[in-house]
Parts: sequence; structure tokens; C-alpha cells
Amino acid sequence: MSDAAAAAELAARASYGRLLAYLAARWRDVARAEDALGDALLAALETWPRTGVPDKPEAWLLTAARRRLVDGARHASVTAAAEADLTLMLDERAEHEPHAGFPDERLALLFVCAHPAIDEAARTPLMLQTVLGLDGARIASAFLVAPATMSQRLVRVKAKIREAGIRFEIPAPGQLAERLDAVLEAIYAAYGSGWEDVAGADPRRRGLAEEAIWLGRLVTRLLPDAPEARGLLALMLHCEARRPARRNVAGGYVPLTEQDVTRWSLPLMAEAERLLAAAARANAPGRFQLEAAIQSAHAQRALNGKTDWEAIALLYEGLLRYAPTIGARVAYAAALAEARAADAGLAALDAIPADAVAAYQPYWALRGHLLKGLGRKAQARAAYDRAIGLSEDPALREFLLRRQRG
Repeated sequence: MSDAAAAAELAARASYGRLLAYLAARWRDVARAEDALGDALLAALETWPRTGVPDKPEAWLLTAARRRLVDGARHASVTAAAEADLTLMLDERAEHEPHAGFPDERLALLFVCAHPAIDEAARTPLMLQTVLGLDGARIASAFLVAPATMSQRLVRVKAKIREAGIRFEIPAPGQLAERLDAVLEAIYAAYGSGWEDVAGADPRRRGLAEEAIWLGRLVTRLLPDAPEARGLLALMLHCEARRPARRNVAGGYVPLTEQDVTRWSLPLMAEAERLLAAAARANAPGRFQLEAAIQSAHAQRALNGKTDWEAIALLYEGLLRYAPTIGARVAYAAALAEARAADAGLAALDAIPADAVAAYQPYWALRGHLLKGLGRKAQARAAYDRAIGLSEDPALREFLLRRQRG
């Protein structure tokens, strides 16, 4: 890859969400803003190899995208309101002044994408693509659906937005709470995607975990009395505290139960605990508070050297009442196996519909581990083969190969 192409890719990853939110908020049209920004990125790939990478790549992209929006408006039959927007767009300053009440444009656009007229199943994928810059294949993977299915879903929702004339207006303060769940779900999914890329090898996901944490902090500032917002931030911070321990000095994968707790970040864990305690005072339990409580239980190993697996299993039982996701069900099976016996964990795995886990790597990795512990070597080998084939991370594949052979 040329230096210019690499610079364009880096600028896209670092600033895509900010630029799209800035443009969409002023033009009130996410699809047009997305198209204009895409054109600007293509122009950068064509222009920068000849002229050199500009000193301020983000400002260059913003200017190019604005010009495309202006050109499009000039060639269309624009309304008086659009003409007013056109005047604003001609101001080429690359300032990023936030909307009143919103400390970040991206957060504003997340709440906009949670508009009640948008299909509920499409809101989070729409946010992940338009605000956080994830590609359709990555979003499909997060939702355990085929890329073509997710692509069609996103195309349909954008078409509906255009056809129905849905205005991307900033919601009133009284509308924020009803849209909060969808926003938190998008931030959670973004963090999960960034967390999976522990080696930082995928440029499309570089910095995504940090961005999700930043957005989580903004939500807690915007809605300080929302316990689930605090729960999500606590969850992310507990996970982030363990990031340095997820790889050994040679770059090898280290599972949670084998991590060196001296490499966990005590300040991040302490902040997470304060957030979780504050959320609990609202006496309104929810999914993210329970997930954070599970991570808090794991964090106790750094203090007393022990993991209370029975407590973790009970917390997962509670979580499944709020969010019976495939990930939660597999994690519950793992906790049961640790707290009670391998066959209890395997029974919990067997209760999950086969079609739901066909391409879910953690299921097959856990299944291989439990079958091996029960002495069912041939079945364990087959499960490990499936898990290895589904693993994108080379270090994780090597870890699973060692487990399979050991």
C-alpha cells in the first residue's frame, strides 16, 4: 500500500464518524452525507499520490465532502431550507462545533439513528455503519447473520429514510431516554468489535474500542441518571483494564483464567467499580449492569486470587432474563462448567439451537474444551477444528491448536 493510500485509510478510520456526523447534522440527510464522504475518500486516493498528503487530512476530506454536497444541491431542485443550508456549507472552515446539549456530534447522530420510525432491528446496524464506520461484513458478523442479509437490511432502511422523508432532527431532551437502549447497544457492539481485534491488525477496527469508551463517557455525561449507561461504561472499563494481559510477551493469546492479574489496570477497575456502585443505587437493574457485575466478579481475582464461579453463574442466569443472546448463553455454559462440572456446561451448550451457533467461534472452542475434559477426544478434536476454522486471530488459532493437541 502506498503512503498516500495508507494516510487516506488512517484518516478514514480516525475521523469517519466525526466527519459523517458533522455533515449529516447540517444537511439533515445521512445517506447524502455518507455518499459525499465516500466520494471524498476516493478523491483522496486519486489526488494525494500526486500532490502529497495534506497537513490536515481530516480538514481536506471535510472540504471535499462539503463541495460534493454543494454541487449536488446546485444540480437538484432545492427548497428554500436547503438553500439556507447551502449557504452554511459554503463556509469552508473545518470547525466541529457541537449541537447544544451534545458534547460530540457523533453522539447526536447516534440518537438521531434511533428514530422510532426506523425499524428497530436496523437501528444499531445503521449506527455502526454510519457513525462508527464499520463495514457491512463486520456488522453482519456481530449480529451472526450473512453479510448479504445485513447489506440488504441497511439498503432497505436507508431507502425507507429517503422515501418516507424522515428528517434527521436532533431529538428533544424528553426523547433521549426512549432512544437510549439502541444507542447503548451500538456502543456495546462497537466496543466488542474493537475488543476482538486485540492485536490491532485490522485497520478498520483500530481505535474502535477507545472510541466506544469515549462515546460511553459522553452518554453518562448527557444522561447522568441513566443506570444502564453507567453499567455499560463500567463493563467496558473492566474489560479494557485487562487488555495488556491478553497477550504474553511473545504475542501469544492468554485466556482470562490464565492472565497475569498484575498486568491488569487497577485504576480502570476502580473507576468501573465506582460507576457500577452508582448505577446500583438507582435500583433499576438491566443488561449492562449485570454484564459489568460479571466482569467485577472476575476482577476480584486481582484482589484475593480467587474467582467465585458460582456467583458468576448466578449473574449469568440473571443476565439471560434480560438478554438471552448467544454470547450470554455460551458464557453461562462456561461458568456452569467451572462452578459445577464439565457435563453441566455441555448440557447448557446442547440446549442452544444448532443453527444459531453454526458460525459462532466461542461455542466451538468451549465445546472442544469441555468434551476434551470429559475424555471424548474424537468429538473434542472435531469441535476444535471448527473453532480453529472460525478464528480470524492467528494467535487464537495457535492457542486452540495447542489445546487440541495437548
